[in-house]
This record gives sequence, structure tokens and C-alpha cells, in this order.
Amino acid sequence: MMERINAWKKYNDEDIERLNNLCEDYKDFLSTAKTEREAATEIIRRAKERGYKDLEEYIKEGTKIQSGAKIYVNNKGKAVALFNIGTKPITDGMNILGAHIDSPRIDLKANPLYESDGFTYFDTHYYGGIKKYQWVTLPLALHGVVVKKDGTKVEIKIGEDPTDPVVGITDLLPHLASDQMKKEGSKLIEGEDLDILIGSCPEKDSDEEKETVKKNILRILKEKYDIEESDFLSAEIEAVPAGRARDFGLDKSMIMSYGQDDRVCAYTSLEAFLEVEETEKTLSCILVDKEEIGSVGATGMESHFFDNAIAEICALMGDDSPLAVRRVLSHSKMLSSDVNSAYDPLYKSVMDKNNSSQFGYGVVFCKFTGSRGKSGSNDANAEYIAELRKIMDDANVSFQISELGKVDIGGGGTIAYILANYNVEVIDCGVGVLSMHAPWEVTSKSDIYEAYRGYIAFLQNA
Repeated sequence: MMERINAWKKYNDEDIERLNNLCEDYKDFLSTAKTEREAATEIIRRAKERGYKDLEEYIKEGTKIQSGAKIYVNNKGKAVALFNIGTKPITDGMNILGAHIDSPRIDLKANPLYESDGFTYFDTHYYGGIKKYQWVTLPLALHGVVVKKDGTKVEIKIGEDPTDPVVGITDLLPHLASDQMKKEGSKLIEGEDLDILIGSCPEKDSDEEKETVKKNILRILKEKYDIEESDFLSAEIEAVPAGRARDFGLDKSMIMSYGQDDRVCAYTSLEAFLEVEETEKTLSCILVDKEEIGSVGATGMESHFFDNAIAEICALMGDDSPLAVRRVLSHSKMLSSDVNSAYDPLYKSVMDKNNSSQFGYGVVFCKFTGSRGKSGSNDANAEYIAELRKIMDDANVSFQISELGKVDIGGGGTIAYILANYNVEVIDCGVGVLSMHAPWEVTSKSDIYEAYRGYIAFLQNA
């Protein structure tokens, strides 16, 4: 009889100490890296601390890449690829971890500022799949960058320091919401109504009577950041929930934070990857943007930045044949590190309990994603799963295999199928999440720890 065992039951005091240390660092990572730009910056900082060197330096210097080299690739400040070159030929294939560092959020439009009846707002366009009504009445912070015409880059972060103001989206009081409450959930709050209230105080010294609140906001932005209204044309500013990641539950067994889809897997993949110092097989860790909107664009997994980086590395290792990249990838194995929806007994009607990830029972393998009849799915083969089962059991890693909801209800997508297009052996593998795709998501500390341990086992033994 196959029996699932809660991972907490196997831990001794030393395990608990390691788990807690990892999760404290993870909370710091979540609180620091709330956008894909911030995540890429933090990832590169951590990699450089471990001796990783920019691939561009090798290219400019014409330095030959040899085994033991530790390399990072910065793709436009929004995606990162890491390589730890092994002693075996790179054409024997790599062991790859791949996660995404973007999360659902609210973006400012190109012309965001406007005033209406004594209030000033930012006009917005939501990003990714989230229930729109969940954004209202939350304290929001503004993160991003403004690039001026002369190339000057201004970093924006408002709402995270305790002395900072926050902003937010207002809602209609229940006393006047009888018509609103008759709407379907998807229409309860319309996308065009997700505008962020940012001010109500008029400019005192203005001679004009129109848009005086907006003028006051522009004055503040000019004084603090030296930016004009037209500079928003070349800005990327995101509204995200304000506040740090925190312990969740009276037993502190869980973590609540914004952006755990998929930074919980990005973090554990990164830390597992950096933990492995020496390797026979070349290792790689891909941390990419745009997964929440289909992995498109130059910084998404659909772009060719990853295989271009492999081509550059192969050339600097003495193999510039056109088939080198294909040989590398077709011999590679990958864990597509992405989250899974954890079983929630409050919503059991949409879940198949026997085939759902259980909170606290370890890292989750998802054989296939897609929807309904496995449409759009990467479907990992049985031989590969058998190999991974042995790797996890030999390392005493708690793991489970799951689907995402009932057959005709659930489904989703990851970057797995994109790497499978290169004939990479790949399966989704990550952490179960409660309230996934909500502004605040919840994970189990034991699942985070088991994912980290499982990724190390995969890198060293696949």
C-alpha cells in the first residue's frame, strides 16, 4: 500500500534549524524581489557572491571557458541564466532547473496620470491571471523604473518603508452595492476600474483652477525623483501588495507573501543551484520573465536568449558547430520549477484529493499540465519519472505527484513544453500553494525545504 507521510514528521532538531534558516532567507528574498527586475538583480547579486562571472566578460576578453567555470547571463535585466560548467563535455547534456520570476500584478499605462472630481489616479492595465476583485482596498506599493530621454534611469519604490505612504484601489460600500453584487465574479470589478488613487490635495500656489491635485502630485514626483509627466512614456511601474513576507499560522509552519508563484520555485532553484560547487555534468538554472502571459517577448522563455547563451559557451569551449546547441539540449534533463495548487478542504469540490498535492507532504511533480484533454500539455514519460523517483528516494526527499484540479475544471501552463520542443527531458516540479494567483499566497515551510533538497538531489544525480 502506498502511503503519503507528512514531511514534518521526519525532521530532527538539525533539520528544523536548517529549514528555518532557509525560510528566513526566503522571506527576505520575497520582500526584496517583488518584481522581475528586482528578482533578476537579487539573483545576479547572489550569484556574483558565489563567484559567477558575466558571459559578456568572457566574450569581450575572448577567454576560453573550461570546466569549473561559473557563468551568468543577464537578459535585459529581467531574466537570468546560470551555468556551472562540468568536467564532462557540455554536449553530453545539462541538468537544468527553470522557473519564472514574474507574478500577477497591476501595471501603469503609458499615460497614467489623470484627475477626476478632486482625486488623482494612475490609470492601469492588469498583468496576468488574477481575480480582479481581489485588488480592491489593499495597500499597494509602487515598484519600477523610469528611463528618461537622456538614458538616466530612476528607480521607484514607494510603499515598502514603514514611513512611506501606500496607494490603493477603492471599492463601493455594501449599502450601495446591490446592483454590483448581482454581477458575475469576473465582472464584479472591471479591468478599466482598477485605477489607483494616489492623491487628493490640491496645489496651493497654482494660479489655475483645473487639475490642481494632479499638479501637486507632479510637483512631488519632480522634487523626489526629478521626473516629468512625459517620462511615464518610457516607464515600467508595477503596483504590488505592500508589506513583507511573514510567517503564517499560529505554529509558524507556513509563509504568506505576494509573488510566491513562482518565486518560491525560483528561490529554491537558485539556492540549490548555488549550493553545488563541483560537478561532472554541466548544470544550468534559468529564471525567466513573462510566464504569466505566455512566456512571450525577449525576456520570456519563448525567446532564444537561452540557446544563444549555450551557443556562445560552446564556441568559447572550442565547439562552434551549428549542431552543438542541439546536441546539448537533446541530451539534457530538466525540472520545470513551477508551483502547483495545493489541496484545500474548503474547496474540495473542484479537486481530486488522491491526485492533488497535499500541504506539507513535499515537493510536487506534475506529469502533465494543459487543460481538459491535456491540451497544451507537456506530458513527461514514465522512464524519466521512474529515474526521478529513485533520485528522490535515495536522497530521502519527500515528494508527491499531482494534477491541478479535476479533469474538466483545472489546468494551467508552465515553461516545460518550450524546453520539450528542444527534445529536453522535462517535468514540472515545484511547491504546492494555497490561494494561488491571489495578492497574498500561502506555502508550507516543509514543502519549501523539500523542494530545495529535491533540486539539489536532481542536479547532483540526474
